[in-house]
Amino acid sequence: MAKKRLSIVDIAEKLNISKTSVSFIMNGRAQEKRISPELVERVMKHVKEVGYKPNSLAKSLRTGKSNIIGLIVEDISDPFFGAIARLIEDKAYKNGYKIIYCSTYNDTQKTKEMIDMFRDRHVDGYIIVPPEGIEDEIKQLQDDNMPVIMFDRYLPLIDTDYVIVNNQFSAYNATQHLIGQGYKNIALISFFTNQTQMLDRIKGYKMALKENNLKPCIKELPYTQNTKSLVEPVTSFLKSKKNVDAILFGTNRDATTGLKVMSSLGIRIPEDIAVVTFDDSDAYELHTPQITTIAQPVEEIAESVISTLLAKLKDVDKNIKNQSIILHTELIIRGSSTAKSGKA
Repeated sequence: MAKKRLSIVDIAEKLNISKTSVSFIMNGRAQEKRISPELVERVMKHVKEVGYKPNSLAKSLRTGKSNIIGLIVEDISDPFFGAIARLIEDKAYKNGYKIIYCSTYNDTQKTKEMIDMFRDRHVDGYIIVPPEGIEDEIKQLQDDNMPVIMFDRYLPLIDTDYVIVNNQFSAYNATQHLIGQGYKNIALISFFTNQTQMLDRIKGYKMALKENNLKPCIKELPYTQNTKSLVEPVTSFLKSKKNVDAILFGTNRDATTGLKVMSSLGIRIPEDIAVVTFDDSDAYELHTPQITTIAQPVEEIAESVISTLLAKLKDVDKNIKNQSIILHTELIIRGSSTAKSGKA
């Protein structure tokens, strides 16, 4: 039989005192309520002996504060989101908060359910990587005076704090780099989505091509957790586009699949096709050749996100205005995008 969880009532009955006195002592209000030091010592000694731990949910209902932050990301197993989550969790803990996190896989319905679950847990604030279609849920949180910070992307119709990178310029800069290296038929392979970060990356890619009188060649992939299902469409695209001499991958996940397909087809990098991808990874330095990447400032993103949220949590009077924080990426040039053969 499971051991019964001790309550304040159990402690009061055992010590033959009122449960109100026990509650005041456990909540640090003994001096305020003029409870004798002797009784405080007696209660705390018993609490230590029996290993009593207050019910955190009940405490949050009494105090209106749980010291828990809800973190909702696209995929916690993704190196980018995993690294940011770890850094956020570390700083939150140092400031007295714990993190509960979940992955949504860009599923709108699941995201709504996770927001409801966190609301039931009385979290103090939300950090969200938003999929499309959750505007009403975010608006409701704001109406309830709950601080909400978004990162990686934002919802254009919602006025809230967010932390992103300069996606449009980053894609533009990477495409210009490839053009400068002599590549003229540059493809973009990325997941199909109307999320702001991907729309901006497409804009930057197209802008660079237009400035150089080059035509875009975009392969849109469905978002899926089953990356094996992406092999066929990427393979078909590469076989049908024989003139493509460079590829910009929109995300780390796209690149992982793309590099495997290129290897299986015997496509040499960069002799046959040059490669640049968003999101840096240790694996790209181990690849032969090493892969040129658009590195997002993971530590700076995490610091901006958690610092903004902590400031909002301390802002009882709600005087702090929402911030749009846009950070810079770094184009790390490696062997996968060296100058095209024949270029002086």
